[in-house]
Amino acid sequence: MFDSIYSAELTAQQFFIMAAVALVSGFLYSWVMSYRIRSTTRFFLVMSLLPLMVSAVITFVNGNIGAGVAIGGAFGLIRFRSAQGSADELAAILIAMAAGFAFGMGYIGYGVILLIGLSVIYFLLALLPVFEHKSMAEDKLLRITISESLDYTDVFTDTFRHYLKEWENAGVKTTGMGSMFRLSFKIRMKDEREEKAFIDELRTKNGNLEIAILPYSEKQNQL
Repeated sequence: MFDSIYSAELTAQQFFIMAAVALVSGFLYSWVMSYRIRSTTRFFLVMSLLPLMVSAVITFVNGNIGAGVAIGGAFGLIRFRSAQGSADELAAILIAMAAGFAFGMGYIGYGVILLIGLSVIYFLLALLPVFEHKSMAEDKLLRITISESLDYTDVFTDTFRHYLKEWENAGVKTTGMGSMFRLSFKIRMKDEREEKAFIDELRTKNGNLEIAILPYSEKQNQL
C-alpha cells in the first residue's frame, strides 16, 4: 500500500488508478475542509481537483528535466489577481499540493493519509479554544472618507478619546480620482451602545462623507 504503484514504464492502468484515488480523496478532503472553513462552492471544486491536477503534472514530468523546467516556467508566468486567502485557505491548498506530489510519485497510500488524515487533524485542532481571546472580538475596522483639503492628522483625536478604548492607524488611501482620502483605523469601543453617537460626531468633522464600521480582520483590512 505504501510502495509506489508506478513501474519503470508508466502504464495507463497505473495512471488511472492514481487519478481515481486522487480524485476521490480530494473530494473527501475538500468536503471536510470546506465544512470547517465555510468557504465558497468554487473553493470546494478547486480543492477537489487540485490533488489530481498536481499529481498529473508530477507524473508526466517525472524524470524529464526539460519538461520540469518548462512547467516551472509556465507556473512562473501566472499572475494571481485575487485577494490573498485566509490562513485556513492557504493551509488547505498546501496540504492538497503535498498530497498531489505523493500521488504523482505513485505513493497513493501516503497521498490518502496526507489528505484525509491532515483534514481530520486540522478539523479537531480547530475545535480547541486556543488563542481565542475575547478582546479580539471587540476589534473593529473604521473607515472614514474625507475631502483632500481636511488635515486629518489630529482632527478626530478628541472624538476617539471620548468613545474609544484603543485605536490604531491602519493606513490611508486616496479615492475619488484623488479628490478624497480614505482613512482606516483599528478601533475598540468603550461602549457598543454609543456607536451611533460616535458616527454622528465623526460626520460633523468629515463633511458628512462616507463612514463605515466593520468587523476587523487582517484579510478585510485591504485599503
